[in-house]
Amino acid sequence: MKKIAGIILIGFTATALSFAQEVVKLSIDDAVDYAIKNSRTLKSKDIDLELKERASKNAWNVFLPSVTASGTMKRASEISPQYAAAGLNDYPDEESRWDVIGALSASWNFTPAYIAQIKISKAQYEAGKISWEQNLRETTTNIKKMYYGLILQQESLKIKKTSLENTRQRMNQAATNFKNGSIPELQYLKAQVDYENSKPEVDTAEQSLNQQIDLFEFMIGMPVGTPIELTSTIEPLYIDVTAEELLEKYSDNDLQIQALEKNKLAAKLGISASDLATWIPTLSLSYGWQPMYVNGSTMGLPANAKAFGFASDVGSDEKWYNSGSLSLTLAWNITNMLPWSSNRQKVKDYKQQLVQLDLSLETLKENQKVQVRKAVDTLNQAREQIDSMARNVTLAQKAYDMTVRSYRNGTTERLDLRDTESSLDQAKLGLVNQKFQYISALMDLENTLNTNLTK
Repeated sequence: MKKIAGIILIGFTATALSFAQEVVKLSIDDAVDYAIKNSRTLKSKDIDLELKERASKNAWNVFLPSVTASGTMKRASEISPQYAAAGLNDYPDEESRWDVIGALSASWNFTPAYIAQIKISKAQYEAGKISWEQNLRETTTNIKKMYYGLILQQESLKIKKTSLENTRQRMNQAATNFKNGSIPELQYLKAQVDYENSKPEVDTAEQSLNQQIDLFEFMIGMPVGTPIELTSTIEPLYIDVTAEELLEKYSDNDLQIQALEKNKLAAKLGISASDLATWIPTLSLSYGWQPMYVNGSTMGLPANAKAFGFASDVGSDEKWYNSGSLSLTLAWNITNMLPWSSNRQKVKDYKQQLVQLDLSLETLKENQKVQVRKAVDTLNQAREQIDSMARNVTLAQKAYDMTVRSYRNGTTERLDLRDTESSLDQAKLGLVNQKFQYISALMDLENTLNTNLTK
């Protein structure tokens, strides 16, 4: 029994802790900061940028020499020609079968194409930084839109709940009036039907809101299911601008345009690197140091073994000598010069890429003009609609209040009351929606021009 009681107590404690989970209050800036620190997408982009940064910082390593060191111990299984020529049928001892060879070599190559390759790495890193910044800005814009979208849904749900509560109160009033005999049963039943028909709509809207909150938490990297409270409101900051003014001042700020310019630079550098690798020879320096310790007869050894500085007594049975060398080479890759070689085909690919990039750049600039003009038109229209709908909400609220008083006095039909209430709800939702449209268009405009227009 004690064990069962303990399990029950633990269950109640866990339940109490889950109910006591603290609500996280999020302003729109808090949500963006949280996403920047915890978004999985941004963390992946951070890794991509780190890879390009490391490649750029260490691109100079093409100038590092290639250095290798090795050591070999060799055992002869049969009599060597030197011993056979001396009239010996076998080695005098086991040690005589072994030779020791060491090797240390270093080689260094240089071609002007290396310099172009380093510049390509740096250009790719710069393009990576632009891509990262573009992804960050797009993520920030999407998070803000989702945040304001949640507020819009909350406002819609709030209006629906208020309407449902009004319907419930009218149903209770109808029940009282029916008991008092002031209205027929049919009118009371219609009030009940109105209330029951409104409940599923509210439940569906609330479920949809909860699902969007889960998606929002996933997007910013917050544990799904965390209770949150959105503290910001949909209140746009208005700007007075023209499309021509914005394009003249900020058109070059577009991150997509900057990324294409960096890609063009990388393609041009690729052409330079291929040309340099084709027409300029590669300088190769190499040095090898190979000391050898040889047991046995001196027959077969180089005549100048002692001149290398490692041979001790040339006439002895044990010798050190060096067979290393130093070389300096200039080499042309003739195959790369052929028009159909992979190197020259790569140059053609780069040139076609440049043509494509120029077309993309031209298209992007024209599309930028379209998007900026569209955004400015949307801003102007939304602002006019906001002013108009704000006045409409005031009028609708006044009409609804008057209709409610008339309904209570029995001088207005229930259908008229529902119509005025629906008009009020539509006016409120329309106002909030136009504010959302203004903010959304402004964010798209700032994202396109890569600037902040509200500061």
